[in-house]
Amino acid sequence: MNREEAYTILHKYMKGQNYLDHSYAVEVIMRGLAKRLDPGNEEYWGMIGLLHDLDEEQCDWQNDMSVHGPTSVEILKKEGIDDPVMFEAIKAHNPKNGKKARTTIEYAILAADPMSGFVKAVAQIYPDKKVASVKPKSVLKRFNELRFAAGANRDYMECIEFTGLRLEDLIDVALEEMTGIADQIGL
Repeated sequence: MNREEAYTILHKYMKGQNYLDHSYAVEVIMRGLAKRLDPGNEEYWGMIGLLHDLDEEQCDWQNDMSVHGPTSVEILKKEGIDDPVMFEAIKAHNPKNGKKARTTIEYAILAADPMSGFVKAVAQIYPDKKVASVKPKSVLKRFNELRFAAGANRDYMECIEFTGLRLEDLIDVALEEMTGIADQIGL
């Protein structure tokens, strides 16, 4: 599978613009993390980011988080994809389905997923609501304010440390990469 095929699969199963924007943001964060952690595999890491929430509109995850992730894997299998590394990473982004992150790519997607939403939340409190205006120290300051974006799982974001990177590195990558697609994701 290549990025174009992943994009086609994503759009076959996902229609909501907020979900799509989130998927694009996680894709670019994963690409940025791959530049540091697995150079040469940026497209592959990006596809995992792009497809990590493939089942958002396909299963009742709001009432049963255990289905979020495994349902994406079943969709990908139905689409003819056979990629155990990708499948495990997609499941690992949601530990509530029973899959714990154990590899670098699994920790990366676990951390990138909530970081994308957290950076978006920080950008939205700026007067211009632009990610390009956000400074890393502002993200870190808000990170320590537990009532701010309370739904963004800080423990998951801090799992980036299992890859050898620091939280500050994840913030830098997220800001840089999301700024690169700001127009596409409305930031």
